[in-house]
Amino acid sequence: MIAAYQARCTARVDAALEKLFVAPREELNRIYAAMRYSVVNGGKRVRPLLAYAACEALGGEAERADGAACAVELIHAYSLVHDDLPAMDDDDLRRGQPTTHIAFDEACAILAGDGLQALAFEVIGNAQLNPQDAQTRLDMLLALTRAAGSAGMVGGQAIDLESVGRKIDQAALETMHRHKTGALIEASVQLGALASGRATAEALDALRRYAEAVGLAFQVQDDILDVESDTATLGKTQGKDQAHDKPTYPALLGLDAAKAYALALRDQALAALEGFGDNAEPLRALARYIVERRN
Repeated sequence: MIAAYQARCTARVDAALEKLFVAPREELNRIYAAMRYSVVNGGKRVRPLLAYAACEALGGEAERADGAACAVELIHAYSLVHDDLPAMDDDDLRRGQPTTHIAFDEACAILAGDGLQALAFEVIGNAQLNPQDAQTRLDMLLALTRAAGSAGMVGGQAIDLESVGRKIDQAALETMHRHKTGALIEASVQLGALASGRATAEALDALRRYAEAVGLAFQVQDDILDVESDTATLGKTQGKDQAHDKPTYPALLGLDAAKAYALALRDQALAALEGFGDNAEPLRALARYIVERRN
């Protein structure tokens, strides 16, 4: 099921994203090319899938979540561009391709990331791109801002950089990843739900619990794959966490315990959806996929 759903949603969000990278002036062609390169050169599109699935779980049409799906992927892509920079993770491979600062140059990569971040908020705020009512667009804008900012993803990256070479406990590791990875995954689900136009407080609470679990499971599985997979499969340099002496779940818990924890988080996510019907099957499939994926 998940392969067909992923293909359908990926085609949908990719078509919407392509329309965003037309330079308004010839002088801007290079920066728009760098932005486009950073977004459309592959990727699992997990965050757009979660946005679409949350919208559909509440009975909304997929097209209502196009803006949300584009926005969360733009924020994710910007974060990867900046994470790969020499001042951060200093990586030269992403999604099996040269990273943006290698394909273009470092200054262009910084600006491309900045442009992608700003474009995400433009998409959410623009009634033509995100045709919700004004209050819903504002709620979505605030949710994305919190998730992407210093109290969310940016803060998590700051904690990550400060944790290199340090011994931290599981609670501290989870705090870091609930910010760095989990915040945007949670926002993806929340934005999709809001886009449906049918989000009740009860449904949003259940989806929040689901998203918290899958967000953490995603990172646990990432840490496992950094140990078990290979560069060709991952599309990025394998073993970077260990090489940089970063705290990870396998290092802290052991590989087998980390795998068991990922499965427990999957089960928590599935339990959060017990009150939902068949419309939530894509969300359930995504929870399973996140801990079964090999890249």
